[in-house]
Amino acid sequence: MTWRERWRIWKRTHGIRHAIHALGWLLVLLSPLVGLLPGPGGIFVLAAGFALILQTSPLAKRVYVRFKRRWPRAGALIDRGMRRPSALRRRTREKLATAAGTN
Repeated sequence: MTWRERWRIWKRTHGIRHAIHALGWLLVLLSPLVGLLPGPGGIFVLAAGFALILQTSPLAKRVYVRFKRRWPRAGALIDRGMRRPSALRRRTREKLATAAGTN
C-alpha cells in the first residue's frame, strides 16, 4: 500500500475530517493577518483554507457548485487554480470536441 492510499483511508476518519475542516477555517481567519505582510501571501493562505473547507464540507461543495453554474468562467479559473480533476476532464473533452469538429 502506497503512502497516498494510506492517506486517503486515514483522511476518511471522522476526527481527521474535522481537523482538516478546522485547519481550513483557521487559514481563512489568518489570511487577513498574513495579507498585511508584504507580498501576495494572504491570497494563497485564503485559497488554501477554502480548498481544505471544500474538501470536507458538503455545504461548501453545494455553494461552490451553485457559484460555478452562475459564473462559469470564474468557476473554470478556480478549478484550474486548484488543479481539480473536473477542470482537466473538461479541457480534454473540449479539445476532443474541437479536434472532431475541424476534421
